[in-house]
Amino acid sequence: MLAIALGLSACGAANESDGGSDTSGGDGVSGTLNGAGATSQEAAIAAWKKQFQTANSGATVNYDPVGSGGGREQFIAGGVAFAGSDSYLEDEEVAAAEKKCGSDVVEVPVYVSPIAVIYKLDGVKELNLSAKTIGAIFEGTITTWDDDAIKADNPGVDLPDTKITAVHRSDDSGTTKNFTNYLEAASDGSWTGGTVETWPIKGGEAAEGTSGVVAAVSGGNGTIGYADESQAGELGKANVKVGDDFIAPTPEAAAKTLDTAAPVEGRSKTDIAVDIDRKTEEPGVYPIVLVSYQIACQTYPDAKQAELVKAWLSYVVSSEGQTAAAESAGSAPLSGDFATKVQAAVETISAA
Repeated sequence: MLAIALGLSACGAANESDGGSDTSGGDGVSGTLNGAGATSQEAAIAAWKKQFQTANSGATVNYDPVGSGGGREQFIAGGVAFAGSDSYLEDEEVAAAEKKCGSDVVEVPVYVSPIAVIYKLDGVKELNLSAKTIGAIFEGTITTWDDDAIKADNPGVDLPDTKITAVHRSDDSGTTKNFTNYLEAASDGSWTGGTVETWPIKGGEAAEGTSGVVAAVSGGNGTIGYADESQAGELGKANVKVGDDFIAPTPEAAAKTLDTAAPVEGRSKTDIAVDIDRKTEEPGVYPIVLVSYQIACQTYPDAKQAELVKAWLSYVVSSEGQTAAAESAGSAPLSGDFATKVQAAVETISAA
């Protein structure tokens, strides 16, 4: 399957809109493919690039991890051939992207991963938190670790009176949008900031990118934040209350969210955006997840560029590509009918 995905006819890359340039030599596709977007995809893209460029010695893939909002903006402006985003395009963005592409948009999930509620608290190795408690912590209404609400989630645990420092993203972030969407849906009103990409609450500590949040939480005591689970390292990861149980942020628990997700209404067949059921009480489901997308045009003015984008995305959504992401980034592979639907959307990419 990998050979088929990567062995498309030899081609070059980018037209004037994405700053790419043709290269030559080697087997398979060739050219320079430029993308930008979600920092959460960095580890997966590193693995995808390695295998894709090995199989296509004339191809170079560049990815600038500027954040989901920046990636979508650059794609719509014509600065890159594809974008990575931890939130799907809003309706007005779809309209702008379709105008730029001159076609429908191919928007496909490529990476499903839990967003861990990460923390560093001396003496506390395991932590349970309900959605209402998490919302109040990031709202700033719970300020110390021995608060009664946290004690109620953790009976028998010796919690210190350490001050809580809540760390959030300073940049426009799809991870923030997914996290605040969970808080808005499930916190029973303890979070009032809505579903947003730009952090709305004053206070706490701001850090740029996933790596910045992880570094800020790691550098303190009593700190708490949110980040892609694969990049959380040795930090504590809270178990989140679902129904009567507390669920750990594992790829397996995250993958189950797709079984209860609903397609976004009014989208084309190649726009596979989904809404996650954040309030689920299904056993074993971890609801704070990001479904990260790669976004491309269905048609490109340059036939060579179309073949290069199609080859890249064909590999990314293939079983081999999904396995590579799972091994390097801890994501949950797409599977079953959902994977088939995604692959069919990618197959429609062509020259205008």
